[in-house]
Amino acid sequence: MRNTVTIFQKEIKSYFASPIAYGLMAFFALISGYFFFAFTANFVERGIRMQMMGRGMPMDVNEWVIRPMLMNMSVVGLFVIPMITMRLFAEEKRLGTIELLATSPVRDLEIILGKWLAALVMYSAILALAGINTALLFLYGNPDWKPLLVGYLGLVLQGGTLLAIGAFISTTTRNQIIAGTATFAICLLLWVLDWASSYGTTSAAKVIAYLSVVTHFEPFAKGVIDSKDVIFYLSMIFFGLFLTSRSMESLRWRA
Repeated sequence: MRNTVTIFQKEIKSYFASPIAYGLMAFFALISGYFFFAFTANFVERGIRMQMMGRGMPMDVNEWVIRPMLMNMSVVGLFVIPMITMRLFAEEKRLGTIELLATSPVRDLEIILGKWLAALVMYSAILALAGINTALLFLYGNPDWKPLLVGYLGLVLQGGTLLAIGAFISTTTRNQIIAGTATFAICLLLWVLDWASSYGTTSAAKVIAYLSVVTHFEPFAKGVIDSKDVIFYLSMIFFGLFLTSRSMESLRWRA
């Protein structure tokens, strides 16, 4: 456990010692801020139109602002996550320090968990920037905070899944660009798998659609926690970290 914490602290410091963390935060803050402005403006405009027509104003801020913003934030995560994971192991291999890790008395699981947790905390910190926007809704409106927390939980679980897969891909190459590109391709594939259900209703199409990360995020965006969605994300995280462990084991043998 102590080794995991040590590696975690090292990775967190390395993120903030370079422009990576600040660049990703600025990028995410800009995009999420735009989405927040667009959905809020649409909500206000629609409310004004309904009042002019003599109808009641749509008071469900969660449905008109928070839910679509969460869905779009998950899309932005497809671009952010590869930038976080591409250096996890690829940078170690490029610098030649992976041999030191592989031959050290530290267990592979401790190395992997330390790096993955650091990446997850980094991603969570980026997501927290959007909390500044949603805080304004509580100042000037009355949204339900429970669906918002559930939505953020879904974002963290989805991010943890893609980060685990990205960590595995990072162990397979020493080139960060290749690692980032491959991670983005796999994340995008897992995102669009639900399209299979649009082209057919066969059992195979349903299985393929079930493997899509967006299929399991939609209930979270609605404020609903379903055990099957939680189990799916946790299983995918375990699977990604398992593959990373097997890849690290092969590196240890070669070292």
